[in-house]
Amino acid sequence: MSQHNTPEITTLSSEPGYVAARRAAALLDRRTRGRIVLSGAERASYLQGMLTNDIVALHAGQGCYACYLTAQGRMISDMWLFELGDVMLMTLPGTTRETVLGKLDQFIFSEDVQLGDVTDSFSSLAVLGPDAPRIIAGVVPDVTAEQLSRLDEGGNLRTTIGGEPAVVLRVGDAGVAAYELLVGPAQYDACWQAMRGAGAEPLSDAAAETLRVEGGVPRFHRDMDEETIPLEANLEGRAISQSKGCYVGQEVIIRVLHRGHGRVAKRLVGLRVVGDVIPAVAAAGAPGGLIRSSERDIGRVTSAVYSPACGGPIALGYVHRDFVAPGTTVTIDGVTATVTALPFVPASAAA
Repeated sequence: MSQHNTPEITTLSSEPGYVAARRAAALLDRRTRGRIVLSGAERASYLQGMLTNDIVALHAGQGCYACYLTAQGRMISDMWLFELGDVMLMTLPGTTRETVLGKLDQFIFSEDVQLGDVTDSFSSLAVLGPDAPRIIAGVVPDVTAEQLSRLDEGGNLRTTIGGEPAVVLRVGDAGVAAYELLVGPAQYDACWQAMRGAGAEPLSDAAAETLRVEGGVPRFHRDMDEETIPLEANLEGRAISQSKGCYVGQEVIIRVLHRGHGRVAKRLVGLRVVGDVIPAVAAAGAPGGLIRSSERDIGRVTSAVYSPACGGPIALGYVHRDFVAPGTTVTIDGVTATVTALPFVPASAAA
């Protein structure tokens, strides 16, 4: 697949939503996310044996990022877990929701755990940017900007809007500081308009993708999939507890970390591209841009955007482990690029 230049992306520096996400507050529709609720006294201990992070360490109002693996250490999905107090909420890609729900249900035997698919019970909008706490507090009763600002990633607050249950989540997959508001479907439009009235700017999907890549955040079924070991996607620092007990796929992870000193065959890296042409990404069965060093094929591009913050095209891609050092020069379909430490842009950076 050839490289391409997309005018809609290259002019993002003037899009109000992109600028607002960096300097003020922007709005993004998140209704495509899947949502599963786990209840029962043993919900945390059950997930502890299934997922990569330390779920039993979570208290009400806390959360974490985690992966669900096969016994071979490959990813079934990534997800966020939010302990709400009497139930635990799992949010995950809509493309993996049914698979994860089915597998979790399959392995419940005598445990006091109940599963519920609440994807259609809530609608979700994200508020991104440094001014997000003020915008949300102006719309959601009984929640202050100070409370929201103090939330760590995974933090959450339960509240009501119009007498109906609502939840505010502090999320970490947007590339910038962001919160997700879960409301009843009937309340979605009114909440969106209230946020707009408070000053938040709508964010296009293209701009949201740019912020994600600038933040170095891999996305399932784009930068990782069912063949990915989470260490290849650099998830060990966020999604994997190295002190908890056994979980599905742990043996593979421990073997790589301790016996292999963390070395995997390939790693996801950032790439700054010379010029103004955006590398090709995988689509319709075609692979992403070919990454080479001299005459050697060393990897493929998985995500690519034009970055206003970086002033040019940037990409995420997997390269052979011998070429992951920042500063390494490679080519992408013949165009020079440089391996770059992630994130390209810190989450707190202004446009």
